[in-house]
Amino acid sequence: MLYSLRSRLMLAFSILLIIPFTAVVFILSKESATLIQSSIETSTLQTIDQFASHAGTLFIQIEDAGKQVLSSRITQDWITTDLNGESPAGERYLVKQRMREYLSSYAINNSNLLSISTFRDESGGLWTQNRSYLSSAWYKQYREKNIRWTQAHTDTDQSDDSMRTREVNSLVIPLVQLQSLSNVGVIKINYPTSLLRGDIDKIRFGDSGKAFLLTDEGISVLNQDLKGNEGVLTEGLAYVKANAGGQTSGIFPLRQKDEDYLLFYRKLPAQNWIIIGEVPKAELYATITDIKETLLYASFVLLIIVIIVALWLSTGITKPLSAMARSMRHVKYGRFDLALKDMPKAKAKHSEVDYVASVFEQMTHRLKYLIETEFETNLRRKNAEYKALLLQINPHFYNNTLEIISGLAAMKREDLVMDATEALAKMMRYALNLDSDLVRLNEEMGYIRDYLFILKLRHEDHLILDITQDPAADSLHIAKFILQPLVENAVKYSLEKGGTAEVSLSSNLRKERLYLTVKDNGIGMPQELIRSVLADTELKGSIGILSDKGNSIGLRNVLSRCRLYYGSQFEAVLKSEEGRGTSITLVLPQIRS
Repeated sequence: MLYSLRSRLMLAFSILLIIPFTAVVFILSKESATLIQSSIETSTLQTIDQFASHAGTLFIQIEDAGKQVLSSRITQDWITTDLNGESPAGERYLVKQRMREYLSSYAINNSNLLSISTFRDESGGLWTQNRSYLSSAWYKQYREKNIRWTQAHTDTDQSDDSMRTREVNSLVIPLVQLQSLSNVGVIKINYPTSLLRGDIDKIRFGDSGKAFLLTDEGISVLNQDLKGNEGVLTEGLAYVKANAGGQTSGIFPLRQKDEDYLLFYRKLPAQNWIIIGEVPKAELYATITDIKETLLYASFVLLIIVIIVALWLSTGITKPLSAMARSMRHVKYGRFDLALKDMPKAKAKHSEVDYVASVFEQMTHRLKYLIETEFETNLRRKNAEYKALLLQINPHFYNNTLEIISGLAAMKREDLVMDATEALAKMMRYALNLDSDLVRLNEEMGYIRDYLFILKLRHEDHLILDITQDPAADSLHIAKFILQPLVENAVKYSLEKGGTAEVSLSSNLRKERLYLTVKDNGIGMPQELIRSVLADTELKGSIGILSDKGNSIGLRNVLSRCRLYYGSQFEAVLKSEEGRGTSITLVLPQIRS
């Protein structure tokens, strides 16, 4: 058995491939594990550093806000007037009111939802006018321990009732009259706890690892739930205090209840806070374990395949098969010309390989022909479907428009019939111009303005219109007649509701996409109908839409036309509340010519 060529080749391949391959796999798995472990630890520290950077930026903004308020002339005038016992009561009231308006406007104009309060030793909080703050935890910590950055709490002394129930963290600074450097109270700059809580809660390590923002005493700054993590965090905080020295961040292992953990920390010295992330080591390095196992299994399988292929493909089969494999890859991605170029040339059909190559070449020619034919057929069919949809909309629209003009004549509004007829003529010239399926957005908007002019003549004060155009989008091209059915439905269903119909139309160019939005205050659409309309345009195809006699045919036509013309680049957003109105947004790609 061992004297046969096949046996000796198998033995030789086993010795030459298995031993070196096994050694390479072992070294590679060990080195890759070290690299991946270092990468995971670095990435985790970077995540914590990014949060710390975000928090630091917020803290700088808060400190700047406090400095601006303290140095403001309005603040200093209020302090000076309040300290002057001879100031009239009316003057005191006016400066206090200006102070309130100043702090309110500052809070409104700030993107981080800051709110600011001041507390005088004599008069109490600016908003509540009482001295209950003296017994609050944040004030005691500030007076007794000089803790300027507070933990999460609620504060009733704020300008808005909605702010008084939410959790906030704060910066407390002295309220000083700059002229005399007299300390007369404190300024408290509040920011929502959720600003930082939402971001830190998103940080995850492994399956269960989390990050926490703690005080130097181990208390949660953001009122996070520490249940189940108290032991690890307490030991970790003690370790950092004892061993961190001057380092502001780092990683260290910790064993707790027979389980190994990794802790990542980042100090915030200005606030005397620390960010600590904890995760079981097995969870964090689960990827490494999986990679090792996968690498071993894959190596074993690949080794067997290499041996088998080397033994059985040594007779010259590999070359034509490799050429045919290259051709197959080209066919897979639709590159038929390259596939035919790389196709192995069969010398005779007696060989199985030659026969397979010959049949595959014939199949490739046939497949290329069928795909090209199907592509041309689809293009013709889509164009025919688009024209059919366009023809279905036009009679529906003109019938309604003629009814409007008839109504004006019935009301003896001869002076307006001419204007309405002129507007209709302009619309008909626009509609009968079938030279192109694409029109500029400003042309389509002009068509809509003529249409709404006729409706306004009929309904007068019962119809309020608002049209907003983004000048940057006016030159873009869109499919013709996609706005009129939406506007028509908006007016119709808003008037059906009774009262005044409010309809708005807007165009907006954002992030290389064109947004066209039609809103109304009409009767709204049931959610089931919205799902039905979207499902029809996604799945049913335009042939079904052409014969659809149900509700929202105009909307269905528009969505189907857009789906036919733009394909996967089109998106529709429908929002509606029954009894309150509907908003329809068409999101289209940019077409400039």
